[in-house]
Amino acid sequence: MTILQTTDLRKYYGSGDTLVKALDGVNLSVEGGEFVAIVGTSGSGKSTLLHMLGGLDRPTGGTVTVDGKDIFSLKDEELTIFRRRKIGFVFQAYNLVPVLSVYENIVLPIQLDGGTVDETYVDQVIHTLGLESKLQNLPNQLSGGQQQRVAIARALATKPAILLADEPTGNLDSKTSQDVLSLMKITSQKFAQTMVMITHNEEIAQLSDRIVRIEDGRIASR
Repeated sequence: MTILQTTDLRKYYGSGDTLVKALDGVNLSVEGGEFVAIVGTSGSGKSTLLHMLGGLDRPTGGTVTVDGKDIFSLKDEELTIFRRRKIGFVFQAYNLVPVLSVYENIVLPIQLDGGTVDETYVDQVIHTLGLESKLQNLPNQLSGGQQQRVAIARALATKPAILLADEPTGNLDSKTSQDVLSLMKITSQKFAQTMVMITHNEEIAQLSDRIVRIEDGRIASR
């Protein structure tokens, strides 16, 4: 089943001689449970694409469908709620709340949405990511790799239709990067979680199920 689809997705900036086509007619589909890496050099459009997939920015034209919903048909408030419930994000900066414990950070999105924490599922995620002994720690008491694992657990806790990761290992050394990406691969398989990861690192991209290359705002290969 197709979880994510873009049709003729475009994002233009400026006009006339200063027109920049950050995305220029991107057609992409991702199946449920698939782990896809989108690879491109700086300026290729990959981060712009991720922002569109996550509804963080509106396109110039085209559509993005997530779990059967055309997300840009939603008004801003509706899109915010949809994004919170259906899309998980993992960024290069861990974006953890410094005054909250690891466990509080993980369940925060669920509580903000007024939902009930599925303790059994969250415990499974915590165990899979090896965070059992760190639940009462504050983020500043963790290593970079541990903080990124907390960010991944937080993204997974809401059971999103899709998890989007933007250079998730950009702040980590090579060994820790491999460890974190291996855990992402394991969680993708264990929980049948659909993941799309943006990276410029070919070695890291090899851990995915499929590599999509983007050049000058267009899909070069898939």
